Amino acid sequence: MSRFTDIRAGGWVSRLPPALIPYALLARLDRPIGAWLLFFPGLWGILLARQPLARSLWLIALFAAGSVIMRGAGCVVNDLWDRKMDRLVARTAGRPLASGALKPIHALIFLAALLAIGLGILLLLDRAAQILGVISLVLVGLYPLAKRVTWWPQIVLGATFGWGAPMGYAAATGHLGWPVLPLYAASIAWILGYDTIYAHQDREDDALIGVKSTARLFAASSRLFLIYCYGAMILLLIVSFIAIGADSTGYIALILPILVLGWQIIRLNIDNPARCLTLFKLNREVGLLVAVAILLALL
Repeated sequence: MSRFTDIRAGGWVSRLPPALIPYALLARLDRPIGAWLLFFPGLWGILLARQPLARSLWLIALFAAGSVIMRGAGCVVNDLWDRKMDRLVARTAGRPLASGALKPIHALIFLAALLAIGLGILLLLDRAAQILGVISLVLVGLYPLAKRVTWWPQIVLGATFGWGAPMGYAAATGHLGWPVLPLYAASIAWILGYDTIYAHQDREDDALIGVKSTARLFAASSRLFLIYCYGAMILLLIVSFIAIGADSTGYIALILPILVLGWQIIRLNIDNPARCLTLFKLNREVGLLVAVAILLALL
């Protein structure tokens, strides 16, 4: 496997003051795909709640900002946990904490600032969403530990990133409704699939240092595993659509994300890190297409 890194220090990040660049890289601002993927379950939950346009747009804006901030906070927590292991993995050796560009105390201060901003956003939401937001912090803290003790850390990540679905629904309605439960489960199945693709970038290095993942667990059988994950996602989305009495156009619209998911399965090459990253990034389009399908389902 070739030596590979997904750090992108060029682009707009390179134009920041030099002292700020390590913090931007620590929060993964050079790679917005993670913020997108954190945002989509929340967007789906908000749309599923079918609230007035102005309220929905306000919540979508809050969740978009919150996704950038909390994704950054999650990356700081992850890198604090993993800084010693990251030095041993080609893709992550250049991260600010692993490389020594930042010290842990700098990361902790930055984390406190991000959490303060996140708290400010959370306080703009209803009480039910606030409670769910506080609970999500437990999941954020557990993920870096999970890959040390279980072959299924992607499920913990799925529960964490997918948490936006019930949180978005609760923010829109003030309570949890059962149609959002299959939507949350669909989010977890989706994340379990795409993060398995992502984890294949580090499979060989992870084996050397003892990090567990579904990529290592399923290895050459990963394509079949993705069929199960993405198939479960679509079936659960259909259950959620049935629960809201979806219009037939919503079901038809699901064909497009199915095609993109299928393309990921067909094109998967677990020994090509660059392709794994490209396929992983296609899930931004999946998230957008599912959001469109939910909107059409509510017509």
